[in-house]
Formats: sequence, C-alpha cells, structure tokens
Amino acid sequence: MTFTVNSSALKRFRVLDLSRVRAGPTCVRMLADFGADVIKVESPPGVDPNDGLSGNRDGYDMQNLHRNKRSITLNLKTDEGREIFMRLVKDADVVVENYRPDVKFRLGVDYESLKKVNPRIVLASISGFGQDGPYVKRPGFDQIAQGMGGMMSITGEPGAGPMRAGIAVADSSAGLYAALGIMIALLEREKSGEGQWVQSSLLHAMIAMCDFQAARFLMTGEIPPQAGNDHPTSTPMGAFKSNDGYFNIGASGTAQYRALCDAIERPDLRDDPRYEKNDGRYKDRPRINAELNQEFGKNTTQHWVDKLNAAGVPCGPIYNMKEVFDDEQVKHLGAAATVAHPKLGDIRIVSQPVKLSRTPAAISYTLPPQGSSNDEVLASVGYTPAQIESFKLKKVI
Repeated sequence: MTFTVNSSALKRFRVLDLSRVRAGPTCVRMLADFGADVIKVESPPGVDPNDGLSGNRDGYDMQNLHRNKRSITLNLKTDEGREIFMRLVKDADVVVENYRPDVKFRLGVDYESLKKVNPRIVLASISGFGQDGPYVKRPGFDQIAQGMGGMMSITGEPGAGPMRAGIAVADSSAGLYAALGIMIALLEREKSGEGQWVQSSLLHAMIAMCDFQAARFLMTGEIPPQAGNDHPTSTPMGAFKSNDGYFNIGASGTAQYRALCDAIERPDLRDDPRYEKNDGRYKDRPRINAELNQEFGKNTTQHWVDKLNAAGVPCGPIYNMKEVFDDEQVKHLGAAATVAHPKLGDIRIVSQPVKLSRTPAAISYTLPPQGSSNDEVLASVGYTPAQIESFKLKKVI
C-alpha cells in the first residue's frame, strides 16, 4: 500500500520514528502533518513488553498521535534488525527517539553510530531529564516533570496543595521543542552539509513553559505562590461566576479595568483611587473579586460574555470539550479534522494548529496496521522478496 501525505512543505525529508508514548510522537506529528515521509519503526508483535502504553491501536490517542505515517516492524535487538535500520538511515534525514538515554547506545543507534553511516543525519533524542547528569538513569513521565519543573507548585487554589495540569504539558512541550530543534538543524544543514544531535527533556521543557514564573524567581528571588484561577500578578484577571456558570475575564490593563467597571455600572470601583493602578487592585484582589462576582451573579454567562466583549474587555466562556468543538469560531478554525479509518469509518481527531498559506498541513490517513509497509520500505532499500520473507520467518521484522 502506498501512502502519500497531501502536504508538500516537508516532502523531501524522510524521518525514521523510533518514538512512543507522547513526547516523541508529538514531535514527529509536526513533521508528518507537513508532508515528511515518516516511517514508524515498531517492534514485531511480542518483542517489546512496553507495547500499548498509549492504549488500543485503534483508540483515540494512538490515532491522534500517529497519523500520516507508514509502519514497519523491526527487531533492533537482533544484528539483522540493526543492519536493516542502518540501511534505512543511509537515505534518511531525521531519526527521532525517546528511549531512556542509555538504550540507544545498547542498540547501536546513538548519534555517533548513525553519523558514521550518514553524516547528514539529524538525531532527535527526547528524555525525562536530559542525556547526562545525575538523573540520567531515572525514568521520566509527564507528571513527574510537572512536579520537578515547578508547575504543580503554582497550579491550584492557594493552600490546597500541588495540582497537576489536566493535560500532558511536559510531554507535549518537550515534543514541540524537539520538532523546532529538528527544523533548526535541517536549516543549518543546508549551509554546513552536516547533521547534528538535537536534545530536549521533559524537565527542561517544563521549566521553560513556566516562563515568566521561572524568570520571576530567577530575577527577584520571589517564589511564586498558587493563585488558583486568578492571574498570578494582574487583577481582575481570572474566573468569575454568573448565575448559570463560570467565565474568564482578562482585564489586565487600567483602561480595560475602567471599561469593565462601566459595563457593570460600578463607577465606585472605577473611580476608587486605590484601584487606579494594577498594584492597588492586586493588593485588594479579594474585595474586587467579591464585588465583581456579586454583579455577575445577576445575569448569565452569555450575557456577560457578549456585553464585556462589546465593551472591549477580554472575556470568554469556560467550556467542556463538547462545548469547545460546538463553538462557531472553533468550527471556523477547523480544529477537528475528519479522516477515514479502514475499520472505524470516518473519525475526528485534532487538526494541526499551525497554518501556512501556501503549503498547509494535511491529515491524509490514520495510523496504518503494524508492519503494513514492511515489503514496500525494505524493497526500496534493496532487499529482495526472498530476503524479506526470511526476515519474517526469523522474526527480524
């Protein structure tokens, strides 16, 4: 079966995908959606005890993470399996892996080994804590990185204990940083002619995603506290309660604060000299929030969202996932993509959020059956049908 992704942006690049779980597949998905020829290298059935970490192959997570790829099976623990992989490396541009740091060396697919076969190769390695250092042997998972990267200490209601984010923010950000690193390496290769080793980690990515909160500590020595649904430093900016639900306000500037007070007909809050600047509003945030919630409780979320946006006050509802994809702007953005699955029929998955005007991303097909491209891929690098059949009998593929 021949697979073609309907995007030309990265069509000239071939990517060998050794990744699994979330961080690595998130990285590779960026390349796949923009047309790179991605070959997902999987272990033959029964070889890898960690198969299935992302759930059922036909389930929502695997389908969303691994679209636009071909699939081959390859047992890298065998000499013949490694030989096949290195033959693929000769014509590849990128290899992506998120093994524990030592595994790639045991398998012989580390950067120096790949570079000997193809000096232009870019290896992207994603790990929990980095490729060296005191924690190099530790297994890394998203929630562990959320805790060690500081995010859980600043998330949740004040005094209620640490709280994880509801998404795999460390995994996803490490994958996206790796994808950016790959693109930088490929751009640099156009000048130097050489590949390089790109590295990202869940821990460093999580710290980077904390961004201004991390910089707040580094420059001032202040340890950021939990702020619940309020913005850490601006007021009023957070979640408020109407008579039928909740909504967000982002009135961070003085002009927006004054417009907010006018919209709810509270000139006393607008003209109070204590609230002329954000510092004063931040200091008295509990009182301001209480006064605002008292006013907002008089009407519906939709009423306030419409009225405040009309007044130039940033404001939006707080949706569950059904409400997200029912929203007219979300539909306009095309945030859900429909793709045909051979067994499940048409399914909807999350679309690529990066928009390009001439060479946009495309989701052309779902995760194919395991090893469905074995014959095609191996034949393309010179193996005969008899050799391929021999590999199957020996469980090399």
